[in-house]
Amino acid sequence: MARATGDDASRTRVRIGTQGWNYDAWVGPFYPSGTRVGDFLGMYARAFRTVEVDSTFYAIPPVKTVRGWADRTPADFAFALKLPQEITHERRLRGADARAAADLFFDRARELGPKLGPILVQLGPDFAPAELPALVEFLPHLPRDLHVAVEFRQRGWLTDGVLNLLAEHSVAVALTDARWIPRKTMLALAERPTAPFAYVRFMGPNRDIVDYSRIQVDRSREIEQWAGALRALAGRVEGGVWTYVNNHFAGHSPSSARDLQRLLGQRPVQPDELGDQLALF
Repeated sequence: MARATGDDASRTRVRIGTQGWNYDAWVGPFYPSGTRVGDFLGMYARAFRTVEVDSTFYAIPPVKTVRGWADRTPADFAFALKLPQEITHERRLRGADARAAADLFFDRARELGPKLGPILVQLGPDFAPAELPALVEFLPHLPRDLHVAVEFRQRGWLTDGVLNLLAEHSVAVALTDARWIPRKTMLALAERPTAPFAYVRFMGPNRDIVDYSRIQVDRSREIEQWAGALRALAGRVEGGVWTYVNNHFAGHSPSSARDLQRLLGQRPVQPDELGDQLALF
């Protein structure tokens, strides 16, 4: 099969979703009025092909929960899971206990089967470059059959040495639009991927937004900048570009995600279309 390039690549290889789906404030603006909490995920999956799961950061989910996610989504849907904070923040990637917890988590993640997307290793803001030995020790333990991305929250991590280390293990640097590392730096890193896939997060500059029902900040300029970078990045990685928008980015992540889809030539599913689909069931 010929490799997709340019706009074709951005349409086929960039998966766009949000960080989480379980928000009551989305009922009305996104989910049709009257949608029950238990139906949120299935309804979400009619609009987007992927989601980043935040709850796995707080605890390893039971098998029943993971299988339930798979059962409520279509065959082409995929979940990105956060590595639990027990491993990243409490044990700080160190020691046998961290590796044992990671093994259990990876086994649980595999319950998703073909619906398992990348794993995000979200390091804490206080995880400084001085802790490089912990990362060096942890990376060889990562399963080769899984896509793994690491999110650094200090700019000092982004050296040639660290990037080369990640490349040796086919681990991606999470490209995050947030306050801790300048966007210019993230866009530059998009030009030199360290893995056969890419992972992009739209976080926003702060956590001031508390109303998730509507767009409250105009982020159109940022989205346009990233759309160009994602289009180019899609031609550089065979394993796709996984992109997730947080509510704090502009106020209502489904709307931001749809804007990004439009810029990349993908057809967004509008909220009124979800209402039409609900009427069929």
